[in-house]
Amino acid sequence: MVEKKSGGSLKNNDLSIFFEPKNLAIIGSFRENYFGGHVVVKSLLEGGFHGGIFPVNSNARETHGLRVYPSLKEVPAKIDLVLVMINARRVPRVIQECGEMGIKGIVVVSDGFAERDLEGRRLQEEILKIAGQWGIRLLGPNTAGILNTSCGLNPAPYEAGYYRVKKGPVAILAQTGMINPQAVPYPDLRFGISKVCDFGNKCDLDECDVMAYLAEDDETGVITMYLESIRDGRRFIETCRQVSARKPVLVLKGGKTREGARASVSHTGSLAVDDAVFNAACRQSGLLRVERFAELFEMPKIFAGQPLPRGNRLGILSITGGVAVLCIDRASTYGLQLAELSRETAVRLDRWFPGAGKMPVDIGPMMAAVRDAFSLYPELLREVLEDEGVDCLLNILWANPRGGIIERYLEAYEGVKDGLRKPLVTWVYGPDSAIVQETAFRLEDMGFPVFREPEICIKALGLALRYAEWRKGA
Repeated sequence: MVEKKSGGSLKNNDLSIFFEPKNLAIIGSFRENYFGGHVVVKSLLEGGFHGGIFPVNSNARETHGLRVYPSLKEVPAKIDLVLVMINARRVPRVIQECGEMGIKGIVVVSDGFAERDLEGRRLQEEILKIAGQWGIRLLGPNTAGILNTSCGLNPAPYEAGYYRVKKGPVAILAQTGMINPQAVPYPDLRFGISKVCDFGNKCDLDECDVMAYLAEDDETGVITMYLESIRDGRRFIETCRQVSARKPVLVLKGGKTREGARASVSHTGSLAVDDAVFNAACRQSGLLRVERFAELFEMPKIFAGQPLPRGNRLGILSITGGVAVLCIDRASTYGLQLAELSRETAVRLDRWFPGAGKMPVDIGPMMAAVRDAFSLYPELLREVLEDEGVDCLLNILWANPRGGIIERYLEAYEGVKDGLRKPLVTWVYGPDSAIVQETAFRLEDMGFPVFREPEICIKALGLALRYAEWRKGA
């Protein structure tokens, strides 16, 4: 395979033609289907894309009220980016035509390249060579593409059933289309998204290029990515080190086992890196490693709007003692230790109910014994969160629909929101799953991350601590 020259600097890595094109051309089929140019145009229109949309196909006349042009040369505008969804064998000719027209960015959605067979690998080398001759940057091939919420850019080639994604600070990158809208219910992610990018076979643009771009992107506060391979180890470590000094980067690596590595070749035509070597790269570069696919979308929440912990002292406020014990057991795995309340805080809590002034703060007995005890909840949360011996807090909530309990929780969180100086994570449980989910959504809409398991709350705080400590030493 022809490999792109690598560089270690984050400077001069402008990928705005991919994420902020003024005019976008789509070359493909515009027959109504669940995949193809028809879906791309619909996604762009419904997503509110700010730029011009120019469908290209010699056999079509109109799609979604837009004229379809018979060739790129007949498009009456300067094209910044071309999305290609045609038979792989025809792609080299399209790239040559783009070069002749001065187009510098191409997203090759088409498959049938290095991920398929030796002929496909040869074809991939050919398109990379042609692109290099014209100074064209390629994303893909075999990619589901990109997304940018700040300008409504959602050229999704697969039907997702929704077209707008909430704007937010999280960028998600991967060597798989499983991060694109057709595979992820992005409207349910309350923290919001800045950019999405599927590298595909990454014959040209790779994770280093996109991370360097996102390091300079004001819309992005945290980056999370799935990788199967690394093309240039030194460049990868140096780029990650520079980006991590500015923003947290979380990574999930596929191909850890021999069987998984073999499968990655047929998926994206890439050879997976040895897992021990990858672990070393993470330690050197400040990468935060996650282990499950769902964590790509869940773990960024701890960084999306929470301050970093100043130390490793974990506070726990809970209405159940048993779960608190399990969390304490898990905390040491991530370098967290149970906090001790200051004498002043302990005395105040013990006045409300004997035994409440110790960590973990188990308020279950108090809530059962004291009349209208939940009216104290906003004060309780503030007391524990603001204690000088607590660096971060796990709050465990019982979402009981009776007695205005949930409203007290919301009042408490509203009361600490503006002055928050420590990370606060939450686990919600209760007898009605719909009410549990609604409570979680309302808290997350206020900017507080809620996790699906208490152990994941601890892991999130542990990753935040690890990143805070790395930043101090970087």
